[in-house]
Amino acid sequence: MNKTGKRLLLALAVLCTVPALAQEKIESLAKGGKVRVGGFGAPTIKFTSFDDELGVLLGGYAGVMLNSKLMLGAGAYALVNNIEAPRTNPSDATMYWNMWYTGFVPEYTIKGNKLVHLAVGALVGGGGVFMNERYKNWEDYESIGYSSFFVGEPHLNLEMNITSYLRLGIGGSYRFVRGSGTAGITDEKLSGPSAHFTIKAGRF
Repeated sequence: MNKTGKRLLLALAVLCTVPALAQEKIESLAKGGKVRVGGFGAPTIKFTSFDDELGVLLGGYAGVMLNSKLMLGAGAYALVNNIEAPRTNPSDATMYWNMWYTGFVPEYTIKGNKLVHLAVGALVGGGGVFMNERYKNWEDYESIGYSSFFVGEPHLNLEMNITSYLRLGIGGSYRFVRGSGTAGITDEKLSGPSAHFTIKAGRF
């Protein structure tokens, strides 16, 4: 067979293969080539264990939501109630714990079109813990014993659709803290479970 005949056979084989490949369905996040983009903000209050006492954290998370399922965003929380830190001497001024943390938050919503549904996610990032005196002027404010730490906090929400733009949720999480070095408290006492209440508002 000459070179021209070989080339014709090769071209024919390629043409026969293309339709077969075109029929094979490829799964992807973008159904039909389009991605529905939304987003929401979620102010949150958490009730948690902190240094073997009840701590209250305020904060929340927000981000971009893809196809009404996958949210990619960020979150931040801070301890807001007064929890006394241990004193070396009884004559020392009363000191209180402060803690904050922030990080990247992915979250996946399961059957969000249903009245009641679930969402699972996590925060991965870092934060800090320190002591200070309360009720002082800003110029006298001093952070004592500050140290930073790594934090990972998976969470689970049970949510209800109030409107197409508003959801209420309750849930739980567990905060894993590693790497802190502030005297008087340990990673284990900074870690702990949380129960939370959240309000989501946005385009789902």
